[in-house]
Amino acid sequence: MNSALGFGFVSLGFMASLIGTFGGIYALISGKDFLLKTLRQWSWLIGIGALGAFVVMEVAIFQRDYSINYVRQVGSSSTPRLYNFAAIWSSLEGSLLLWMLVLAGFLLAVTIKFASKPNDPLLGWALVVMFGVSSFFFLILFGPANPFVSSEIPLGFIDGPGPNPLLQNHILVAFHPPMLYLGYVGFTVPFAFAIASLITGRVGDGWLLATRRWTVFAWTFLTLGIILGAWWSYEVLGWGGFWAWDPVENASLLPWLTGTAFLHSVMIQQQRGILRVWNISLVCATFSLTIFGTFLTRSGVFDSVHAFSESAIGPWLLAFFAFVSLGSIFMIGWRGNLLSSKGAISSFKSREAAFLANNFLFGALAFIILIGTTFPLLAELIDGTQLTIARPYFDSMGRPVGFMILFLMGAAPLVPWGESSTELLRQRLNFPAVAGLVGLLISVLFGARGFYPLVAFTLASFAAGSALRQLFRSVKNQKFRGVLGRKNGGMIVHLGVVMLAVGLVASESYRVDQVFRMKVGESVTLEGNSFEYVGSGDSEDSRVQTRFVKIKINDNKIYEPAITRYRRQGIVVPTPSVRSSLVKDIYLVLDESPEEQDGPIRLRAIVRPLVIWLWIGGLFMGLGSLLAVLPAKKKVDLAAIVEAKTS
Repeated sequence: MNSALGFGFVSLGFMASLIGTFGGIYALISGKDFLLKTLRQWSWLIGIGALGAFVVMEVAIFQRDYSINYVRQVGSSSTPRLYNFAAIWSSLEGSLLLWMLVLAGFLLAVTIKFASKPNDPLLGWALVVMFGVSSFFFLILFGPANPFVSSEIPLGFIDGPGPNPLLQNHILVAFHPPMLYLGYVGFTVPFAFAIASLITGRVGDGWLLATRRWTVFAWTFLTLGIILGAWWSYEVLGWGGFWAWDPVENASLLPWLTGTAFLHSVMIQQQRGILRVWNISLVCATFSLTIFGTFLTRSGVFDSVHAFSESAIGPWLLAFFAFVSLGSIFMIGWRGNLLSSKGAISSFKSREAAFLANNFLFGALAFIILIGTTFPLLAELIDGTQLTIARPYFDSMGRPVGFMILFLMGAAPLVPWGESSTELLRQRLNFPAVAGLVGLLISVLFGARGFYPLVAFTLASFAAGSALRQLFRSVKNQKFRGVLGRKNGGMIVHLGVVMLAVGLVASESYRVDQVFRMKVGESVTLEGNSFEYVGSGDSEDSRVQTRFVKIKINDNKIYEPAITRYRRQGIVVPTPSVRSSLVKDIYLVLDESPEEQDGPIRLRAIVRPLVIWLWIGGLFMGLGSLLAVLPAKKKVDLAAIVEAKTS
């Protein structure tokens, strides 16, 4: 029953997507407006199909309908409810159901938002593009990644294994993937309007104004998804880190970099009327990279904790990535004469010049990461050589680019649009420069050493001083409303980036890691912290067997790192215990389970300064993005602006 019903919903969504795509194209070419108005109905059917399929799969998982192959793969009667709900996106087919649900939500939201302009060709072509993307993902669900394939329950089968053990031992698994998908899929909206602007020839600022908030929304959730993914890795995997330059991690970072570049360069087009080709190229590249990231995650080409097992959809995704990329290049080339800008950057001492340099750096960093991620694949494809490009490459190549981005993050907001005088720049640089010097002195005072960390702390303080200067001036003039709007919300995002950068550099540069062999009652010290092995214990239920040890830190609270064995999978994973504070984290991992109660242990202790500022910085970035989409001034008629700009 569930199998047939779920596949029926997938079929409904697939057919509605196809009819919407080709019906929309016919309506737009023939000029039959009455057909164009039906796109809204087809978008509702797509939403019903996506939501229905998702709900049916959730019901099947909770009912443990093991006649469905996917439920046999991820379902289990012993899995807690939260992780049972999240099990739907713990493997390939179910994750695509979530992807399609989010895409259908965006499609419906766009339809509702612009319902007052059903006959606008720009909106019509944007919807056609979104219908086309929807058709592709429904096609995958309809064919090679059908989640509702059913078969006879194998003889002797009693219960499923449940999700991967690493996906059922921390609450973040319920939030990290959905937020990442909201970011990934959200970039479909600006991409669709960019392609629509190329088709209609309306390549001015209209599509930018229509999609600015959608782009900020997608970027915000992609940011939060990446941060939560790093936090999950830190809390769950037991290696004491949060970012390993894993290929699948890199795949999420690439569209974030190009999306960030776009959010900055779009202001140049709106203020100076230039960089039209560059902005549309960035939007298309960002969407293309989300498809590329999906390919890396779901094709099985990489062996990663984040990746799904090898599947049949890899060639489909690669073909779609090629189609989107080559199609975008063709469309931009076709409209090249309309995209050419009459204006130019008049001075190197201008905000547009600083933003252009900022864009170049983001592009360079994306290129560095793309090469490091894909080169092993290309080498293996060409001659079978298996290579690994590890952390030293990314650190050494990315570090100088990161330093320059931090500098420009502080300098660009200080420079006015157009020509500026040296005296004005000197006046505006005073406070940020002093802040940078103070940051350096404080760092040295608290024991920071090393050239690269000190440079990073100085530049971060400089950027923070620049952001605080802008916020102080705005709040002084406008009170609370002074923190609203794109500019001031952006400054709060900058402060979040500064916090993240400081936490990253401090935790990586001054990390201390040591392994101790301990007996009950024995104490050891590391970086002025004492660790006493108090004893051990066991707990078990139908799902897991856990042996934990009790470690008293600094004669205070007891922490319990553990080793957990998941019965169904027969997999043993460490469960770290972390003591966090604003100053440092103490991270405890049990490397070996004691063979007997209160037996000797092998304890790994890691001290990492300022790690928590990574998560606080991510929160500030999300908050700043929210404030950036709230109006700083009296509300204006956005629809009228869009109409004027796009006509």
